[in-house]
Amino acid sequence: MTATEIIKDFKNRKLKPLYLLHGEEPYFIDLVSNYAEDKLLSDAEKGFNQTVLYGKDTDIMTVLNAAKRYPIMSDYQLVLVKEAQDMKWGKEDDDKKGIDPVLSYLENPLRSTVLIFCYKYGKFDKRKKTYKAIDKNGLVFESTSLYDNKIPAWIEDYAGEKGYKMDGQATAMMAEYLGNDLSKIANELDKLMLNVSKGQSITLQHVQDNIGISREYNVFELQSALSRKDPLKVNQIVNYFEANPKSNPMVLVLGNLNNFFSKVLLYHYAKDKSPQSLARELGVNPYFVKDYELAARSYNYGKTMQIISLLREYDLKSKGVDSNDGPGELMKELMFKILH
Repeated sequence: MTATEIIKDFKNRKLKPLYLLHGEEPYFIDLVSNYAEDKLLSDAEKGFNQTVLYGKDTDIMTVLNAAKRYPIMSDYQLVLVKEAQDMKWGKEDDDKKGIDPVLSYLENPLRSTVLIFCYKYGKFDKRKKTYKAIDKNGLVFESTSLYDNKIPAWIEDYAGEKGYKMDGQATAMMAEYLGNDLSKIANELDKLMLNVSKGQSITLQHVQDNIGISREYNVFELQSALSRKDPLKVNQIVNYFEANPKSNPMVLVLGNLNNFFSKVLLYHYAKDKSPQSLARELGVNPYFVKDYELAARSYNYGKTMQIISLLREYDLKSKGVDSNDGPGELMKELMFKILH
C-alpha cells in the first residue's frame, strides 16, 4: 500500500492492530504518522487513549505494556513509536521452547490498539521474527526514495493536491536545487504557497523570489551559458557562486551539471529525436528538450564523455583528493576545460 492508501484506510476506520513504517525516505513515514497522531482519535479521546513514545527514550517492553491497555470511552487507543530505529528491540529468543513476550504480543495483538512503529532512514531486517509477525498480523509499509527523474512529477502532484498549478520551469528549478529531499521540497512549497493565490500557476519567478535562487546566477543559467559556449556569462556565474558559497555549494553545482550532461549523452544515444520522444527518454519536461539539443550541438559525443569524466574528477578534487585548491579555483579550472 502507498502512504496515501494507508491514510485513506485511516479515514474509513479500516484499522489494523500493527503497523511498521520503515525505509530510507522519511517523508512518507511522517505523512502517515502525523495523520495518525492528529486525526485518528478525536481530541476528547486523545487524553486517555493516545501514547506517543520516542525510540531513544523507550524500549520494546514499555511499548508493549502500553499496547496491552484497553481504550477508555473509545473504540481504539493509539500507541505511536517515533524514531523506532533508535529503540532497544531486545534479542529474539531462538529457543523454540522459550516464550518470547515480544513475539507473543505481535502474533496475537490487541485489536483495540493501533500500534505504529516509525522506523526511519533504513530498512527493518526482514529476516527477523518481529518483522514477519507484524507483516502477518498487521501492515508493513516500506518508504522508498524517489528517483531524481520522478521528483518533478511529485512536485506537480503535491502542488495540485493543494490547489495550485506548477509552471514547467518552476518545477524543474525546484527539482534541480532542492534534490530529492521530499520533506524539504514540501516545506519550501508550503512557504511558497503562502505568497501565491490559490488556483494560480506557480512560476519560475515565484520560485526565485521566495526560495532565494538568483534570477541571473543559478545552475540553469550556467547550463545555458555552457550550452551556448558563452565564456563571459560562465565566468560571471562562477564568480557569483564563489562569492555566495552557502547558496551554491560546489557539490550541488557539480551534481546538477553531471545530471545535465548525462542527459546530453542520452540525447546523443537517442534514435528518435522528436521532442516528445526525447522528453520521455531524458525524463524532462518537453519545454527543456531544446536546451539539451543546443548542448548536444555544442558538445559532440566524445566531448560529452570527457565532460562527465571531468565532473567526476573535480568532484573528487573538491573533497581534497589530489588537490588543495578552494571551490572557486576548482570551478574556474573546470569551466575552462569544459569550454575548450
